[in-house]
Amino acid sequence: MSISTLLLILLILVLIGAFPAWPYSQSWGYYPSGGVGLLLIILIILILTGRL
Repeated sequence: MSISTLLLILLILVLIGAFPAWPYSQSWGYYPSGGVGLLLIILIILILTGRL
């Protein structure tokens, strides 16, 4: 398995975990999805620059 495959699987798991579907996570606001968005932007930049 390559590192990009592992990062893709990890990103999908984090996206599922950031989805505010559970009652206790309603007060979290945009923090989980904002962090996932930041990770996604960093990952896209690394792919476009050829470092990943």
